[in-house]
Amino acid sequence: NTVVEARLDPASLLSLGILDIYGFEIFQANGFEQACINFCNEKLQQYFISLTLKSEQEEYERENIQWTPIKYFDNKPVCDLIEKRGGIF
Repeated sequence: NTVVEARLDPASLLSLGILDIYGFEIFQANGFEQACINFCNEKLQQYFISLTLKSEQEEYERENIQWTPIKYFDNKPVCDLIEKRGGIF
C-alpha cells in the first residue's frame, strides 16, 4: 500500500460546513457569525421540540389520552456534536 498525499487548497482548510436542517437560508459561503446564528436556531428548535412535542406526548401517554402521535426529529444529537467537548463551540 502507498499513502496518497492529498493536495488541498490552503483556503479550504479555513472553512467549516454545517448543515442547517431547520434553517431556510442558502448562502454561497457561511462565516462564523452565521454558524452561531444557525446554532442558536438549532437550540431553539431543540427546546421547542422538548417543551411541546416530546413532553406533551409523554403526558398523553401517562394519562392514557388517545391521540395521533406526531413524528418529529429530535436534533439534540446535532447540537451535542457542536457544543459538547470536541465540538466547534
